[in-house]
Amino acid sequence: MPITWIVGLFLYSFWTKVPRLKNRAIKIAFILLILFTNNLIVNEAIRAWEISVTPIADLAPHDVAVVLTGVTDTEREPQDRVYFAKGADRILHPLQLYKIGKIKYFLISGGSGQLVNRNKNESEAEELASILKLAGVPDSVVVLENKSRNTHENALFSAKVLEKRFPGKSYLLVTSAFHMRRAKGCFEKANVPVTVFTTDFYSSGRKWTPDYWLLPSESALGKWSTLWHEWIGYISYWGAGYL
Repeated sequence: MPITWIVGLFLYSFWTKVPRLKNRAIKIAFILLILFTNNLIVNEAIRAWEISVTPIADLAPHDVAVVLTGVTDTEREPQDRVYFAKGADRILHPLQLYKIGKIKYFLISGGSGQLVNRNKNESEAEELASILKLAGVPDSVVVLENKSRNTHENALFSAKVLEKRFPGKSYLLVTSAFHMRRAKGCFEKANVPVTVFTTDFYSSGRKWTPDYWLLPSESALGKWSTLWHEWIGYISYWGAGYL
């Protein structure tokens, strides 16, 4: 991750006794700090990676919206409500599509991504389903897949549900824009033909004002970390044969 590289170089500059190496480490660290805190650079990188938005008017009706979880904070107390982290668009946008007749059913896929302490009463899928219920969506159109722990399992387990409940129907895959390439690859590997519908964009419109592309931003570092994490995940999945 960029921040790890930068901190590591600065620590190395304090540790090494060789002046030439010390100066080089400091210079490289400052260059990386300038690059990775630049809003313009990270925004262009994210825009290149994210699958672009689909205007709702251009979207053909689909039978089932397959919604991937991973946007709720399941550890926060008290557990008498749903706590959204970033990414509530994943459920709010398909809800909008349902209300205007673009989709008929929801398949919400996601159990818990935790490897330990998985003793929570509700899965992430059940949490998102509760939001749909509050919005007036009948239980009869909401199907849950609440065992998967990662994107690979989302695809495998959802494929079984779709084959059983909605064979031969049209499927709309809904997840965050930065995550869509990996998700789409997993579903295609599971022989599930999907149309992608991206939400929760980390990128923004291009700006050319000096304060945007000259002034450093700490939020840019966070975006780089998210992007690198997804890149590593994509490469790992490709290497494992999940894509």
